[in-house]
Amino acid sequence: MNHPITLTVNSVSYSRSVEARLLLSDFLRHDLELTGTHVGCEHGVCGACTVLLDGAPVRSCLLFAVQANGRQVMTVEGLATGPKPEQMHPLQTGFWEAHGLQCGYCTPGILMSIVPFLEENPEPSEAEIREALSGNLCRCTGYQKIVEAVQVGARLMRERAK
Repeated sequence: MNHPITLTVNSVSYSRSVEARLLLSDFLRHDLELTGTHVGCEHGVCGACTVLLDGAPVRSCLLFAVQANGRQVMTVEGLATGPKPEQMHPLQTGFWEAHGLQCGYCTPGILMSIVPFLEENPEPSEAEIREALSGNLCRCTGYQKIVEAVQVGARLMRERAK
């Protein structure tokens, strides 16, 4: 049995009919073709599937699409305002400038976890950044470059806010 849902993803409204068991991560990836939301562990542990639901980071592999009915979702595709480097979100620029990624599989989830963190805490310490990153697993790095990228992104966000 399908259920009608309407939700806004990256400022675009979508109406679909979905099975009750369809995960939000699968809806985003397969129905909307927003493949920046990665699925890693499918248990909510790795953080690769993190998206913003009404502005708060959530694990999209733990939510059903019907639970997002009537709500606002932002995926990593919604961070940049366009395809040019100057249109990237400051945190994306920070990752680019500080070489904060290797394979990039975990990066979308990290970005979506850290954006609201930096909005609430625009001048975090290294320890606070590491704590904020603790819900996202990365197999490729030792996290130092990721921490540095978050520091650059935080600085760029502060500069943009001026």
